[in-house]
Amino acid sequence: MVSLHIDTARTWRGGQQQVLLTVLGLRARGHRAVLVAHPEGELRRRAAQGDDVIPLGARGEMDLGAGWKLARIIRDLRPEVVHAHDPHAVALAAFALALGANRRRPALVAARRVDFHLKRNAFSRWKYRQVDLFLCASNAIRAMIVANGVAPERALTVHEGIDVERVEHTPAVRVHSEFWLPTDAPIVGNVAALVPHKGQRYLIEAAALTLRHVPDARFLIVGTGPLEAALRTEIRRRGLERHVILAGFRPDAVALIKGFDLFVLSSITEGLGTSLLDAMACRRAIVASRTGGIPEVVVHEETGLLVPPRNGAALAESIVRLLQDPERRRQFGEAGYARVVAHFTADRMVEDTLRAYARVVRA
Repeated sequence: MVSLHIDTARTWRGGQQQVLLTVLGLRARGHRAVLVAHPEGELRRRAAQGDDVIPLGARGEMDLGAGWKLARIIRDLRPEVVHAHDPHAVALAAFALALGANRRRPALVAARRVDFHLKRNAFSRWKYRQVDLFLCASNAIRAMIVANGVAPERALTVHEGIDVERVEHTPAVRVHSEFWLPTDAPIVGNVAALVPHKGQRYLIEAAALTLRHVPDARFLIVGTGPLEAALRTEIRRRGLERHVILAGFRPDAVALIKGFDLFVLSSITEGLGTSLLDAMACRRAIVASRTGGIPEVVVHEETGLLVPPRNGAALAESIVRLLQDPERRRQFGEAGYARVVAHFTADRMVEDTLRAYARVVRA
């Protein structure tokens, strides 16, 4: 099978990791998987060069020039599936197919990794009507887009996955020495973009409350984004400069996670949360919000603790509980690792993706 994969992002987040794992997994199974990625993007850099990595940038959803270029790529490649991995990629692919890229129209598959409602404007309705099948990263996402009017038979859940073997073979970073932290300070870590729906302001609130009970705790927030300045201001306002560290983007995030005592995801909404999968593969206990697809990953009182979103006090209570109970953290970590191996590997994700393609490939 020949498939064409489109991702328009410049940054590296969980979605781009899933694109790369999908493309590499398909190639490992003998399928041709061609990647179209932003020429200045981290995904293109990590995917390396070659005939099957094509640079293409778009200036927005209605970039007709980029649409024409993609139409020529599709005409020349003749894929059976065009897999659009983000909303702008869906628009680009829909334009290209509408421009008559091929007499034999390939199936259009759209990845849906966020638990946001589909936009209701005329253009969004048009582009999503062109999609043959939505691959949803969680059941929560699938339920949301079905509620938005997508026919149930056009939406399929394919849980995201990670390369567990790669995680296991990643050497740990000595977090205390890397960030000049007290040797015995417990480390609470978060890896997520600094954007509103990731809810780090509630984690900062939880940090202030946690320190009343665990005064030597340190909180490491790994990621970058538009809220960085606002979060730094909040840290200063609360006098937490010594205890809450914004580490910025780190390509070695998995290595850092191995140095955490506890992993926390404070999201307000979350499609699934691949950083949770990484943390569980590192045998870290979890505290996370009970929102979106997170409960499909984290089993409460088995692999971690779930709390209501937007609730710093509840986050703090669970953080304190696990910081003061090393044995429970160990048990949760081992159970989390077993759950990832059983349900959330990249191999399982790629096999499920191939089965999804088989549903829509035209004979």
